[in-house]
Amino acid sequence: MTLALGYKGLPVEIKLVDPADRAAVVETSGQELVPVLVDDGTVVFDSRVILEHLEQRHPDPPLWPEDPARRAEVDVFVDWFDRVWKRPPNEIVVEMKAHEPDEARIERWGTVMRDSLDRFERLLHGRDFLFGGEITAADFIAFPFLQYARGIDEDDRQLFHRVLERWLRSREHPRLAEWIERIDARPRAGDRAVHELPAG
Repeated sequence: MTLALGYKGLPVEIKLVDPADRAAVVETSGQELVPVLVDDGTVVFDSRVILEHLEQRHPDPPLWPEDPARRAEVDVFVDWFDRVWKRPPNEIVVEMKAHEPDEARIERWGTVMRDSLDRFERLLHGRDFLFGGEITAADFIAFPFLQYARGIDEDDRQLFHRVLERWLRSREHPRLAEWIERIDARPRAGDRAVHELPAG
């Protein structure tokens, strides 16, 4: 989300959240997931909903293509990523936290994750971004997860990040690797956190 805010050029106040203590997030939004946006008293959570909110309040530069057909393509991708792609890593985390983890089940979900990299490699053929020459909501939705294909900081102990790194890390997807570097080089509003936009 920080990349999308940076793309929009919006000034923000960043409130960092300890992953082990989500009390402030729950107090603000009634749920534990980040990011959370507080915009002039309006609390918004869920990455897609936040992007849609930003697009409505601050339409330039756009996060979705103007052409209806291309816009629909981005919407379908974002929906697929949220509902389908995110399931395997979440299932693996649940299994790993079980009293007796089913390693075969973890392996199956992990294989699904690894196989998905081919889809992104094909999608990026001849493109700088997932849906063409311009960055869109699709890139901002996918990057926070796919970035772990290049590895992880040694100090990062979050289980979810470790799962992503284990099953996504690959040297066989050069277009994806270039895309990750391209997105990561863009300006950010700050680190993941509870974000507050100034009133106005």
